[in-house]
Amino acid sequence: MTPPVPDSRPTLSEIARIVRDDDPEKLARILATGATIAEIEKAVLWASGAEDVLGEAPHPLEGAAALVYDILTADEPEEERR
Repeated sequence: MTPPVPDSRPTLSEIARIVRDDDPEKLARILATGATIAEIEKAVLWASGAEDVLGEAPHPLEGAAALVYDILTADEPEEERR
């Protein structure tokens, strides 16, 4: 099996692996955004707070990455979000 290409559109199983979630509704909503693997990975980093550790400047997410972030953080209380 070849590794997924970051700019390609992921399958549901790839999304589940990236976001470490198996909620079919959440996975379908992420797939529907049309986000690439790289965009999903970026949203996951933001949702986990890892961009702070990586030293990246706090650029707001845009486009599909922002939509994925909103899906990933929808269950979090508002004060825990950025």
